Amino acid sequence: MDGGPTASPTQLQFNPFLPEFIENPYPLYHRLRAEDPVHQSPMGFWVLTRYDDVVTVLRDQRFGRKGFEPLLSALFGSGNEQSGFVTSMLFRDPPDHTRLRALVSKAFTPRVIERLRLRIQEIADELLDRARDAGAMDVVADLAYPLPVIVICEMLGVPASDRDTFKQWSLDIGRSLDAIGMQATGMLTDPEVVVRGNAARRALTAYFRNGLIPERRQRPRADLLSALIAAEEEGDKLTEGELLATCNLLFVAGHETTVNLIGNGLLALLRHPAQLSALRQDPSLIQSAVEELLRYDGPVQRTGRIPHVDVEIDGKKIAQGEMVVALIGAANRDPARFPDPDRLDITRADNDHIAFGAGIHFCLGASLARLEAQIAINALIRRIPGLTLATTAPEWRETSVLRGLKALPVAF
Repeated sequence: MDGGPTASPTQLQFNPFLPEFIENPYPLYHRLRAEDPVHQSPMGFWVLTRYDDVVTVLRDQRFGRKGFEPLLSALFGSGNEQSGFVTSMLFRDPPDHTRLRALVSKAFTPRVIERLRLRIQEIADELLDRARDAGAMDVVADLAYPLPVIVICEMLGVPASDRDTFKQWSLDIGRSLDAIGMQATGMLTDPEVVVRGNAARRALTAYFRNGLIPERRQRPRADLLSALIAAEEEGDKLTEGELLATCNLLFVAGHETTVNLIGNGLLALLRHPAQLSALRQDPSLIQSAVEELLRYDGPVQRTGRIPHVDVEIDGKKIAQGEMVVALIGAANRDPARFPDPDRLDITRADNDHIAFGAGIHFCLGASLARLEAQIAINALIRRIPGLTLATTAPEWRETSVLRGLKALPVAF
């Protein structure tokens, strides 16, 4: 991919709200990596684009989430109604993170996830039955969104009648993820995003706190929420605030990543017909295909860390407490790690991408997202031949932490 005209490092600006960046962030990633790989913004935060640097930040215990608390409280408040990010494991360091992850991970073991395979296949087939009769579909609205939402709702024990209620809450919370990093770097341009995100978090929290959690305490079922309530390790349980935060996190993370993985992945395949044809002819390639789709245009583009001590990277000193933006999407296109990184190759070997992160915050639901994407994509191309894009300019959601499509219309 052409990285554009050359420029001096001082002319480079990491601005994820530019329309051209939303459309395609990879040219800017390439320029930053080539010209200023340890880039300090005029606003003070650091931007890393090389694979080795990003992996170091994600795995090195000198970097963590401690230091985000004042920012998160300023943005989202400190009460249970708004503290989903503050008290969730997403923004905790050891030992709190270790304790919370140990309690929640019991519900995401490979054995538990594998037991969901038949049900996920059944849901995908039901959704495709509806779309096939119509002769056209929006992959996002008709498959990529409802599939993981149904799965996580069933896992949490949310009644089918309430699923649609969650859609706008999820969109607003997902959009507000951008506000965290942007506020820290002085680039927050739309405070209303935070207002809507807070309202959605309050509504989602109230739904669990006033409805499902009391019900499950009285009448436990074989679902994830009941397991979280009962989760106990060495006498340690989730507090009510941690339980509410975990429900919020699991619901949003439990489908946002997969929605974007399926949508972005199908778009990439449709834009590379030879790769789509190879997968259709050999469905056994689906595992390596999904790994390549994760690398090529992943659903999570960046994450943030704050060093607890002064750290030097490539001769540049990053002071204790300064924000570091690790560009996962850029690392996954680093030619030093992935030969010909802008080429989609569903048979790519040695594909050690970091689409799900790395280190202690590696995505807890990675195996579930992989399984859902494998089943959805294979079912779609197997059951609906002659699939073609029904638009020349797919519209992207106006987010930059999470990268995903508003819609993906296809014809067949």
